[in-house]
Parts: sequence; structure tokens; C-alpha cells
Amino acid sequence: MADTQKQNKPKRNFFKGVKSEFKKITWPTKDDVLKQTLVVTVITVVVALLIAAIDLGVQYGINFLTGL
Repeated sequence: MADTQKQNKPKRNFFKGVKSEFKKITWPTKDDVLKQTLVVTVITVVVALLIAAIDLGVQYGINFLTGL
């Protein structure tokens, strides 16, 4: 019986620690999440367009060289 109490005590301490750490978290506001999502979306679109432009340029260059 004493062994099970010793085993449960570290588990309780762990979960108490987790609970106290979760209380310290500062969650972003709705506006912050919206702004960050917008920034990530815009950067993703810009990078995708840049990669597409480079891809088209390389494709055009290879077609030009193989057509000689």
C-alpha cells in the first residue's frame, strides 16, 4: 500500500507543476493572431510567386539553350 502512495506522489507533483506553468502562459490576443496569420499568408504568397518566376526563367533558359 505504501509503495503505491510513493508512486502517485511524483505524478501529482508533475501535474501540479504543469498546471502552474500553464498559468504563466500569456496567450496572444485575437487581433495578434489575425495579424500574424495575415503576415504569414502574405509572405507565403510572395515567396510562391518568386519561386514561380525563377522556375519560369530557368525553364525558358533551358528551352532556349536546347533549341539552339
